Amino acid sequence: MFGLGTPEIIIILVVVLLLFGGKKIPELMRGLGQGVREFNAAKANIKTEIEEGMREKPTPVQPTEKKEEA
Repeated sequence: MFGLGTPEIIIILVVVLLLFGGKKIPELMRGLGQGVREFNAAKANIKTEIEEGMREKPTPVQPTEKKEEA
Protein backbone atom coordinates (compact mmCIF):
# COMPACT_ATOMS: atom_id res chain seq x y z
CA MET A 1 0.00 0.00 0.00
CA PHE A 2 2.30 2.76 -1.30
CA GLY A 3 5.16 1.49 0.85
CA LEU A 4 3.45 2.57 4.09
CA GLY A 5 3.95 0.35 7.09
CA THR A 6 1.90 0.12 10.26
CA PRO A 7 3.88 2.79 12.16
CA GLU A 8 3.47 5.32 9.34
CA ILE A 9 -0.29 4.71 9.12
CA ILE A 10 -0.65 5.12 12.90
CA ILE A 11 1.28 8.42 12.80
CA ILE A 12 -0.93 9.69 9.96
CA LEU A 13 -4.08 8.74 11.88
CA VAL A 14 -2.84 10.52 15.02
CA VAL A 15 -2.03 13.67 13.03
CA VAL A 16 -5.48 13.62 11.39
CA LEU A 17 -7.10 13.17 14.80
CA LEU A 18 -5.15 16.12 16.21
CA LEU A 19 -5.90 18.37 13.23
CA PHE A 20 -9.63 17.71 12.88
CA GLY A 21 -10.68 16.48 16.32
CA GLY A 22 -12.86 13.52 17.19
CA LYS A 23 -16.16 15.22 16.32
CA LYS A 24 -15.20 16.28 12.81
CA ILE A 25 -13.75 12.95 11.59
CA PRO A 26 -17.12 11.13 11.22
CA GLU A 27 -18.41 14.02 9.09
CA LEU A 28 -15.30 13.86 6.91
CA MET A 29 -15.61 10.09 6.49
CA ARG A 30 -19.31 10.40 5.67
CA GLY A 31 -18.52 12.96 2.97
CA LEU A 32 -15.71 10.80 1.63
CA GLY A 33 -18.00 7.76 1.50
CA GLN A 34 -20.69 9.74 -0.31
CA GLY A 35 -18.13 10.95 -2.85
CA VAL A 36 -16.91 7.42 -3.48
CA ARG A 37 -20.51 6.18 -3.93
CA GLU A 38 -21.28 8.98 -6.41
CA PHE A 39 -18.08 8.24 -8.34
CA ASN A 40 -18.89 4.51 -8.55
CA ALA A 41 -22.47 5.25 -9.63
CA ALA A 42 -21.24 7.59 -12.39
CA LYS A 43 -18.67 5.00 -13.48
CA ALA A 44 -21.35 2.29 -13.67
CA ASN A 45 -23.66 4.64 -15.60
CA ILE A 46 -20.98 5.41 -18.18
CA LYS A 47 -20.13 1.72 -18.53
CA THR A 48 -23.81 0.87 -19.09
CA GLU A 49 -24.19 3.60 -21.72
CA ILE A 50 -21.11 2.41 -23.59
CA GLU A 51 -22.30 -1.21 -23.53
CA GLU A 52 -25.77 -0.20 -24.77
CA GLY A 53 -24.20 1.86 -27.54
CA MET A 54 -22.14 -1.11 -28.65
CA ARG A 55 -25.25 -3.33 -28.79
CA GLU A 56 -27.25 -0.91 -30.94
CA LYS A 57 -27.19 -1.51 -34.65
CA PRO A 58 -25.90 1.47 -36.58
CA THR A 59 -28.51 3.13 -38.75
CA PRO A 60 -27.53 3.30 -42.42
CA VAL A 61 -26.90 6.79 -43.71
CA GLN A 62 -28.97 7.70 -46.76
CA PRO A 63 -26.94 9.35 -49.52
CA THR A 64 -28.01 12.89 -50.23
CA GLU A 65 -28.76 14.12 -53.70
CA LYS A 66 -26.18 16.43 -55.20
CA LYS A 67 -27.45 19.72 -56.47
CA GLU A 68 -26.31 20.70 -59.90
CA GLU A 69 -24.43 23.97 -59.94
CA ALA A 70 -25.16 26.26 -62.86
